Amino acid sequence: MSSSVYEDVTERLAQALVGADPGAWAELDGQIRGLVRWGGLVPAPGEWLSATPPRQPTVLELALALCDPDGRAREAALPYAAHTPALLPLVVVRCADWAEPVRDRARALLCAQLPGLAPEALASVASVALREGRRLRGEAARELLTARLREVPEAHLAPLLTSEDRELRRLAHRIAVERDLLSPARLATIAATHLDVVVQDMCASAAITAAGDTVDETVLAPLLGSRSGRVRAAGVTALRRAGRAAEAEPFLYDRSALVRACARWTLRQAGTDPLPLYRAACAAGDPTPCFAPVGLAECGDRVADAPVLWSLTGHELPRVRAGAVVGLRLLDAVRFPRLVPLLDDSSPRVVRETLKALAPWDDHLLAGTQPPAPPPVPVGVPVDAPVPQPRSWVRRALGIARRRGADQG
Repeated sequence: MSSSVYEDVTERLAQALVGADPGAWAELDGQIRGLVRWGGLVPAPGEWLSATPPRQPTVLELALALCDPDGRAREAALPYAAHTPALLPLVVVRCADWAEPVRDRARALLCAQLPGLAPEALASVASVALREGRRLRGEAARELLTARLREVPEAHLAPLLTSEDRELRRLAHRIAVERDLLSPARLATIAATHLDVVVQDMCASAAITAAGDTVDETVLAPLLGSRSGRVRAAGVTALRRAGRAAEAEPFLYDRSALVRACARWTLRQAGTDPLPLYRAACAAGDPTPCFAPVGLAECGDRVADAPVLWSLTGHELPRVRAGAVVGLRLLDAVRFPRLVPLLDDSSPRVVRETLKALAPWDDHLLAGTQPPAPPPVPVGVPVDAPVPQPRSWVRRALGIARRRGADQG
């Protein structure tokens, strides 16, 4: 083997041994296999297998033999891996080998070695097993690993909950939930603080289920205070089980549509109609919650509630003005002449929502012409106002939006 090739393979192996990338082992396997096929490795890997008397190979020699294109060499090298735990990830790769004898021997070896692995080694092997599980014939190693995690002591599973490998973290949390290793309060805290939405959903549901009919503040407080809308929604839904449905009212004005919907459901289950609450909030003047106009539109009536939303398009808070525009769009109560002036609003949020609401009239905006007469509108909503000419940057934005829509179509 040339010195440059030797150094390259040695460097790749060192990176796989110390790195956090579970795909590095499959890449190493492919690299060695290619080098052997093209005669890049001389002498060929596995010659030490015929040595007399037999000897334990070096880590590099064993890695080369485990990746040899010759299935007989790979099969013969597998027993030596039992004495080299650092190369168990390559044994996991061989569990998906195309040659059945190699697969069977690798799976038997992995099954025998898993119970004795330290937590760090288990995490490394688990990451590779989960990644190789996506390959053809790779499910066996994944199933062996999953079965082992269902049996390991809690102290061995705990480090996997914070693993850098996303798939391993999710599996570890799922098994911890199945084994009831986490208290409802701990599950609620994980749901509220974790960055992975899958883990958030899993732990939020598990926290509420584990708490049963005794959902208390240790569970509700983290869920309701989470930055994730899905977690807050789970907490709002749990308020009914805790007998505290009335506390869902503030969440009628949450920024998340899912949370608002759950709050309406919770209040209705307790016999409270959320619509009058929305109407009262929108008629309150300056204290109007920012997302009250959107919530009103989500459960309101166009004839009865559109005039209130129109009045809120002049509110001093940009979020309320933007919410009013969104509400008008949801109620199908947009009127071209009256909404066009909001394209000159000082808030980009309001302008953005106005552009969405006026999308059906973009031809008229670009041409600066009056659109066809709209259908009848509620009393008190003028429809004969002059059509202002939008600013040039608005015309350009609408033109770009039209061209993108044509390209996508």
